[in-house]
Amino acid sequence: MADFNVAIKTIMEHEGGYTVDHAGATNYGIILATLRRELDWDGDGFLDGDLDRDGDIDADDIRLLTPDKAKAIYRRQWWDRYSYWAIPNDAVATKIFDLAVNAGPSVAGRVAQRAVLACDGTKLVQDGQIGPITRKAIGGILPKLFVTAYRSEMAGFYRTLIAKRPDFKKYETGWLRRAYS
Repeated sequence: MADFNVAIKTIMEHEGGYTVDHAGATNYGIILATLRRELDWDGDGFLDGDLDRDGDIDADDIRLLTPDKAKAIYRRQWWDRYSYWAIPNDAVATKIFDLAVNAGPSVAGRVAQRAVLACDGTKLVQDGQIGPITRKAIGGILPKLFVTAYRSEMAGFYRTLIAKRPDFKKYETGWLRRAYS
C-alpha cells in the first residue's frame, strides 16, 4: 500500500503557494471549486472551506489556506476518494496522484491505463478509473518501468493539451518538468 505522507511531499513541491492562473485563485494547488466541496468535517457549524468564517467561500479563503489544511483536503478529496493508497508502490501512486491533482483523476487514470499498454501490451478499457483491474495490471509491472512509461504518457497528455489550447503554451516548461520528475 502506498503512503500518503510520501506522495503529498511531491504534490506540495509541485503546487507551491498562492497564485492566480487560468483556474482562478489557487493556493497549494487548491482552487475555489475544491474548497467549496469541503463539508463541516470538524463539526463547528461552518463549512471547512470557509476559513475566514464570513459565511461564504471565496478567494479570501483560498489566501488563508494553510499547508496542513491543503494536505487534509488532498487526502479526503483525492487520495482516499480515488483509493490511491491501494496502489502497491509509493513512486507509482505518487506519479498518478500528482497528475490527478493537476489534471483530474480521470485523466490520471487514462494515462495509467495507457502506460500499462506501453509497458506490457495489456489493453485495459481506458475509462479513467483506477479500479481493481487497473491496479492489478499496474502491480504486475516493475514500478520503475511503469513510472518511466507514465512520465512519457503524462508528457504526451500535456503536449496534446497545448496543441489543442495554444494559450496553455505558457505552462509547457512547468508541466513537462512535472511529467519527467
